Amino acid sequence: MQFRFSKSRWLIGFLPLVVFAALDNNAAKIKSGTWTPLQNQPSFAAAHVLLLTDGTVICQELETSNWHRLRPDKHGSYVNGTWEQIGSLPSGYAPLYYASAVLADGRVVIAGGEFNFAGTGATNLAAIYNPKRNVWSPFSGPPGWANIADAQSVVLPDKRWMLANAFTSESAALDPKTLEWTILSPNGKADLNDEEGWNLLPDGTVLAVDIGNFPNSERYFPSMNMWMSAGTTGVSLTDFTSFEIGPAVLRPDGTIFQVGVCRLDSNGLCTTPAHTAIFDPPEDVNGLGAWTVGPDLPDGLDVSDGPASILPDGNVLIMSSPGSTQPGAVFLEFDGKKIEQVASPANAQQMIAYFGNMLVLPTGQILLTAFSNDVEIYTPRGKARPSWAPSIEDAPLLVNPGATYKISGTKFNGLSTGASYGDDAQMNTNYPLVRFTSLGSKHVSYWRTHDHSTMAVSTGHRKVSTQFDVPDDSEAGPGFLSVVANGIPSEPRFVVVLPNKGRN
Repeated sequence: MQFRFSKSRWLIGFLPLVVFAALDNNAAKIKSGTWTPLQNQPSFAAAHVLLLTDGTVICQELETSNWHRLRPDKHGSYVNGTWEQIGSLPSGYAPLYYASAVLADGRVVIAGGEFNFAGTGATNLAAIYNPKRNVWSPFSGPPGWANIADAQSVVLPDKRWMLANAFTSESAALDPKTLEWTILSPNGKADLNDEEGWNLLPDGTVLAVDIGNFPNSERYFPSMNMWMSAGTTGVSLTDFTSFEIGPAVLRPDGTIFQVGVCRLDSNGLCTTPAHTAIFDPPEDVNGLGAWTVGPDLPDGLDVSDGPASILPDGNVLIMSSPGSTQPGAVFLEFDGKKIEQVASPANAQQMIAYFGNMLVLPTGQILLTAFSNDVEIYTPRGKARPSWAPSIEDAPLLVNPGATYKISGTKFNGLSTGASYGDDAQMNTNYPLVRFTSLGSKHVSYWRTHDHSTMAVSTGHRKVSTQFDVPDDSEAGPGFLSVVANGIPSEPRFVVVLPNKGRN
């Protein structure tokens, strides 16, 4: 928490003068993707982003209560998408860093925050967004919590939203139906939640790397409402000064790739490499699991706070900086064995890692915001394995505009939770989207999903389902329906949209 207040200086326009040269791209063995700026850039400084279940992206305007929506064009392109302003947060609420999630019913929930309206301190305010009504509504945080701050959170497989109290070891679960809180395992965690990140594992437990009890790690078991040790990380992942840690990403093989931070000198530059570690969950849910040491970040690069994201091929895209607060962002990919530099956006020299937010798009691309009106999209070179894709087992053949239908199959929640930042922002996308492509016009649309049967990840051969709404203005005629999870689509199913009898 202490380090975050030192960051506020950079948010009002002062940037240090040290800029590192980019690494030699020619030496990279990983095939780099490409960056493309949006054709219609926002008129505001873009901050936190979330993916709604209708395929649109919502984005907070930096340090304000304003939110905006990016809608893909009729061909499904986000690069050519258009912006519109949507409902604003309740009066008095405009946090910079906070907990966030898209719930199983399609609503968005946020809680807590630092730098409310660019001020200092923390807040315990909370709000929930109803996309159908385009309204943010306030609601109360967990009882007895005076502050929440930049808290980590995760949606549990049973659809409850688990939220941390950054100032204690407490956590709480929100029932999305009643918006009532239950305090979880109040005395079970080994250290405070401050600055840690949470990751949902395929077995339904939640992994945390302890900052105050380093190098220990822990898992939360929802079925027992308790934390248990997950072993030691085997390498230093925090600097013991700011007590920061980097992002962690669940990969398709079931491992968690955790990025650490370097130790800094008085100028904020690395004096040691930033280490990484890889957690391999146990085959038995009650086992300990195993940590192995991963490759260091190269050339004095650091991610004291900052984003990383899964890519369709299982690689992890990382946004790093030279030191903790130096401009000149460098982008890296981890392929399971090595970390190498990939391409950077044209304006990367003005970016710092902790400015960044990443989001996995349904196209398999990664959207990046960085506290400016330059929003970029990364198109990776690698492709997903066919076995990673969702598979549709039951779907309607004929659908009516304005009606709701059930679709079921396997792997609807994907094999990863998506992009990661940690305690400052959560952008999980482990939920199914339904994409329709018209056979005649080739137009692409996303049909809002909701009431997913689970919010687990990597559900294997277990049959899961979701509900979807056919828009009133859907194009009549034949087309193809796909379920998309974290940018990986299923094989398409033929479907016919019947004419809307209510349309003039």
